[in-house]
Amino acid sequence: MTTTDIASAEETAGPPTPSPARRPWTSQLSDYTGLIIWAALIALFAAWVPDTFLTKLTVQTLAGEQAITAIVAIGVLPALAAGAFDLSVGATLGLSAVMVSALTADAGMPLLPAVVLTVGAGVLVGSVNAFLVVVVGIDSLIATLAMSSVLVAPARALSHDQIISGVPDSLTNLTSGMPFGVPAIALYMFGIAAVVWYVLEHTPLGRRTGATGAGPDAARLAGVRTGRVVAGSLVVSSALASCAGILLASKLSTATPGLGPAYLLPAFAAAFLGTTQIKPGKFNVVGTLLAIFLLATGVKGLQLAGTPDWITDLFNGLALIIAVGLSLWGGRLLALVRPRNGDLA
Repeated sequence: MTTTDIASAEETAGPPTPSPARRPWTSQLSDYTGLIIWAALIALFAAWVPDTFLTKLTVQTLAGEQAITAIVAIGVLPALAAGAFDLSVGATLGLSAVMVSALTADAGMPLLPAVVLTVGAGVLVGSVNAFLVVVVGIDSLIATLAMSSVLVAPARALSHDQIISGVPDSLTNLTSGMPFGVPAIALYMFGIAAVVWYVLEHTPLGRRTGATGAGPDAARLAGVRTGRVVAGSLVVSSALASCAGILLASKLSTATPGLGPAYLLPAFAAAFLGTTQIKPGKFNVVGTLLAIFLLATGVKGLQLAGTPDWITDLFNGLALIIAVGLSLWGGRLLALVRPRNGDLA
C-alpha cells in the first residue's frame, strides 16, 4: 500500500473516535473514602493512646475478634450479588456451633466426621432455602427469615437449652495457633475471602452471578440459568455460615443456641457498606473487609481510650452515615461534572 493510499484511507475513516471521559479525581477519591477514614482513625488513636493502640497485640486482637463476622459477611455476598437475601445465616451459625460441639463433646465423635456432618447440615439448610426460593417461588427474605426460626428448634434440642462445654482439644486447636504471628482464625478468614473474591471477580460464574443480581430477566435472555445461580449462592451462603459456626465453637470452647443472631446485622451492615467502597454499587469482598475493620478499629480505639460504652454505638452509626454520605457526594459530583452529550468532538 502506497503513502497516497494510506492517506486516502485515513480521510475516509474520518476523525478518530474520542475516548470515554475519565472520571474526575474527586469522584474516584470517593470510592476510597473508607480507606481515608480508616487511616484517619489510626492516626487519631495513635496520637491519643499510643502506648496501647500502636501495638502488635491490638492488631492481633482486631484480626481475631472480627474474623467470624467477616466470614459471615463474605458468605452472604454471593447471595446478595445474585439478588437474594439469606437471613438464616445467623441461625445456621448458631446451629453449627452447637452441632459440632455436641458431636465432639457429648457424642465423642472424632473431629473430621463431626466437621463434615456439620458443614453437610449447613449445605442442607442452603438447599432447603434454594428450593423454597427458586422452586416454590417464596421471596428470599421471607423464606430465609422463616428458616432462621425453624433452625432454633434443632439447636435447642441438641444443647438441651444449656451451654455445651468440655469440647475436646482437637476442636479448640483449630483456632488456638498463631502462625507467623497471625491468629489462626484470621488466616481462615483471609483464605475464604481470597476464594470468594476470585470466584466473584475473575470467573464466568462470578460474572453470571453479578448479571443475575443486576437484571435476572436480561440475564435469563442472555442464556444464564438464573435459578441455578440463585440456588447455588444460597447453598454457599449457608455452607460458609456453618464454617463460621465451627470456628466460633473452636474459639469459645463452648456453644449455645443464641450465638448466631448477634452476627446477622453486623454482617449485612458490612456487606452493604462495602458497596460504597472500592467498587461502588457492587457487592465486593475487599470493600466488605474494609468496612468491617474500619468500624472495628474505631471501636477498639475508643475502648482503649476508656470512653463510655455508649460512645461505641454512636461511633458505629456516625461512621456508617459519613462513609455512605461521602460516597453519595462523590457520585453526585460526578453527575454534575460529567460532560454533556456533544461536548466531546
